[in-house]
Amino acid sequence: MIERIEAAIALYMIIAWRILFLTTLGKECPELPCSVVFDDEEWKAACVVARRKIVQNQPPTLNEMIRVIAGFGGFIGRKGDGFPGPKTLWIGLQRVHDFALAIQCQKEMSV
Repeated sequence: MIERIEAAIALYMIIAWRILFLTTLGKECPELPCSVVFDDEEWKAACVVARRKIVQNQPPTLNEMIRVIAGFGGFIGRKGDGFPGPKTLWIGLQRVHDFALAIQCQKEMSV
């Protein structure tokens, strides 16, 4: 039982580190291309779902991508909302992973 709890805590620590890293990097270097942090499958899937059209090979900036992902987590992005928080990023990252998996499965089934 304790081994399972330790494994879960280790996994949550990795997720928390990635979210903190995204938040910090997004505030410090918002003009970086999002491909620095995200795989091609991740950012393309998020852009396809958010924009409802096929994306080009040019990745959006990190700031745009973080706001898209946070939008999947409930971030509204009003004028006074500021930068997305860790909870909206966490929920949004879970949804982006699901989108990427669905697109990958769809491609495999069409072959």
